Amino acid sequence: MINKIVMTMASLRLMSGTIEICAALLMLRLNQIDKALVVNSSLALVGPLVLIATTTIGLVGLSDKLSPSKFIWVAVGVCCLMIGILKK
Repeated sequence: MINKIVMTMASLRLMSGTIEICAALLMLRLNQIDKALVVNSSLALVGPLVLIATTTIGLVGLSDKLSPSKFIWVAVGVCCLMIGILKK
């Protein structure tokens, strides 16, 4: 039997991948650089949001197994990832 938390995390990733594929097909259909760039820019929101959502779900699932100090280290690591992704 598949764990509900793992199923939710995998479902979010599948949804994200489906959005990416649909965006690529839309770019091909539009066949214009400026419109493809708008579609691509819109995807810049999806990736980090899915990362945050799946990480949060995973941490909630592990919260009863992690000590407070390990939980803080995981949170610091996620913050570092977000800074690296979003910082210009």
